[in-house]
Amino acid sequence: MRKKVIISLIISILVLILFLGGLYFYGLTAVSKKDDLVTFEVSSGASIKTVINDLYNAKIIKSKISSLIYIKLNPNISFQAGTYNLNRKDNTKEIFTILDNGDAVIDSVSITFVEGKRLVDYISQIEKTFGYKEEEILALLSDKEYLQELINTYYFIDESILNEDIYYSLEGYLFPSTYEFYKDESLKGIFKKMLDKMQNVLDNYSTSQLLSEYSYHEILTMASIVELEGAHSLDREGVAGVFYNRLKSGDSLGSDVTTYYAVRKDFSEPLYNSELNNCNNGYNTRNGCNRGKLPVGPISNPSASSIEAALNPESHDYYYFVADKNKNTYFTKTYSEHQAKIAELKNKGLWYEYE
Repeated sequence: MRKKVIISLIISILVLILFLGGLYFYGLTAVSKKDDLVTFEVSSGASIKTVINDLYNAKIIKSKISSLIYIKLNPNISFQAGTYNLNRKDNTKEIFTILDNGDAVIDSVSITFVEGKRLVDYISQIEKTFGYKEEEILALLSDKEYLQELINTYYFIDESILNEDIYYSLEGYLFPSTYEFYKDESLKGIFKKMLDKMQNVLDNYSTSQLLSEYSYHEILTMASIVELEGAHSLDREGVAGVFYNRLKSGDSLGSDVTTYYAVRKDFSEPLYNSELNNCNNGYNTRNGCNRGKLPVGPISNPSASSIEAALNPESHDYYYFVADKNKNTYFTKTYSEHQAKIAELKNKGLWYEYE
């Protein structure tokens, strides 16, 4: 009797192994029997797991599990960044071989847009990389029909970008990252890829309570300030909390970086009292300007960490902050405490000096 049970158990295990093996090999077969070409991009620095997930979502491979097992069994495989023409009639092994060898890569160019930079910096990069003239880029950014298309397409873009006081309509909306583009990519195609990436980032924070109080335009504006003011801080959530406290108290944000943007100056240039006191500019928040208000629009293109800070700020009762040269941040409640902390940091040789 016992012998029969053991034999039955062995048979069951063999059947299970055969079944799982069948599933594994079936998962590596082609998605289609007919030619079905599709363009697919492997982003620079993307993990193998991410690429496999993207291949599956694009219906280029049948099974993520089978693909991951195949990679485990073939650890020398790596995926080369670039844009490919793939065919759904090819099986997983053939697809992976193409990506591993970098075969059939479409003529493409990689470009990195750095976080915290202004749109004018991105325009300069686009101009140098793709050959588009600054005038035609600015013309597209001012095209009301095009902007309305974006408003109708993306949930995080609204009529705010049409405000005539805004310098550049898509400032703060183009997510900074490394992208692969066709060398002859259209301007709309460039912006679409960057806006799609921003949407993917914002999707992660759709449950933030602040979205019931502030629009996405305001959130991105806050994030763009946090990006620059918190660049030398390890506590962006705390920095965001200070600015939200100032907003709610009806005070001005008192942010130098907004004035620099307002007068279109680099941070290496000095600000004059006439510029700091100009409350007719919708961006300036210094010296009591725009009390209880955010600037009219973003002043830089923020990173994911600054967007997260803007959507999930630290709750506290501070109204001032300063960071030392080691990126430690000190929060204070009053202006006199703030000034005392600055003096203390200077005395200790910890004061951050802009280069």
